[in-house]
Amino acid sequence: MEVASGGAPGPRRNSIAFWLLGLCNNFAYVVMLSAAKDILEKDAKHIEKPCRPEVTTRECHILSTGSVLLADIIPALIIKMSAPMFIHRVPFGIRHTTVVLLQAASFLIVGISDSTGLALFGVILASFGSGLGEISYLALSSNYPSSVVAAWSSGTGGAGLIGASVYALLTDSKLLAVSPKHTMLIMLTLPVLFSFAYWSILQIPRSIHRAKLFQPSTWIIDGGRTTMSSEAGRISGEEGETLLRHTDSAEGELMLRGEEVSGNSNSMSRIQKALPLLRFMIPLISVYLAEYYINQGLLELMEFDCSHGFSMSSESQYRWFQVTYQLGVFVSRSSSNYLTIPTKHLTTLAILQTFNAVFFTFTAIYSIFPHIFLAFLVIFFEGLLGGASYVNTFRAVHREIPVESREFSMGVVSISDTIGIVFAGFLAMPVHNKICSLPLRYNVI
Repeated sequence: MEVASGGAPGPRRNSIAFWLLGLCNNFAYVVMLSAAKDILEKDAKHIEKPCRPEVTTRECHILSTGSVLLADIIPALIIKMSAPMFIHRVPFGIRHTTVVLLQAASFLIVGISDSTGLALFGVILASFGSGLGEISYLALSSNYPSSVVAAWSSGTGGAGLIGASVYALLTDSKLLAVSPKHTMLIMLTLPVLFSFAYWSILQIPRSIHRAKLFQPSTWIIDGGRTTMSSEAGRISGEEGETLLRHTDSAEGELMLRGEEVSGNSNSMSRIQKALPLLRFMIPLISVYLAEYYINQGLLELMEFDCSHGFSMSSESQYRWFQVTYQLGVFVSRSSSNYLTIPTKHLTTLAILQTFNAVFFTFTAIYSIFPHIFLAFLVIFFEGLLGGASYVNTFRAVHREIPVESREFSMGVVSISDTIGIVFAGFLAMPVHNKICSLPLRYNVI
């Protein structure tokens, strides 16, 4: 096992690294959702139309953007559900390289594709990459103070804001007017930054297994017994505690002062460890179910005419809805160091987001908003709730779960948002089709 030179990881440098890892890992996922309407229109060789002076009918696609959501999330769920069975055998360096290659391939395929089917395949690759990345980097964070969890969460929020904003700015016909195809090819710069963040900025603890390029025997971690370096030192952080651990096992196997613990654990033990995590998982699942049902099932049905929509086309309105949502997510994910929500109030966030989902359903049917600006405000609030739920859930896990189970717990809880999003995708499509079959009604506030 090759170890890093030097002492304990530097808090500021590692926080920067985890911020960038969060940014880059979620960037492709966000861009694919922002490009959802463009992806669905590849077969039609769609040319963006200007805003409509008066909106009297609904313009609906046969496939809702919920289909892009499912392509962008189901592969991630498959990875997160299956990874605990084998991922502890794969070194973090190899995982990271795989994530970067999948992301680059996704941008390239979506960019060069001329059909919706091929573009959706590119979206699937992006999903596999982001899913593998999330479960890997959250597990890796268990080797650092909980401040890196806040940095990761802020980075993922930044991915949403920056990714959605960059796509909207580049493709907006009134701004840079770059084609969606060339915009995707421009995104190929992101995998370079992704690699730099892990290999050049992040200081990896001595206990992390290192794979060597020309030594294939180091590419797989021994699944039997593992030994933690006795030189592992104090990791400075807000808890100010000595964390002596290794991360070769997704179960967070721990050895203190030279005592070895077997890495074998039966499925019953895994279930027993996972059941107490439901108090974190159920609220997070509910929040993501509600918000992605809104984003990928209802927002595309909201269209404002030229005088009430800042003269934006329906495609531009959808993109800027996504930007506004991501702005709310970024603000709340970045504020957890200043405002922490107690674990007992995580359920409140889920209830509020469910109310939002009901409200937006009525909005899509009855066109309640008199102006797009009001829609932006409510969408921003939706993003605040989603971001707050995410970051406070993982900080609660990091704070309340014992160190020997923390890595396993972070990986399990990371499945929650994905499960919620999958449910949202399946719910969004029939609701979208049902609303599309209804006449357009106005019941302005």
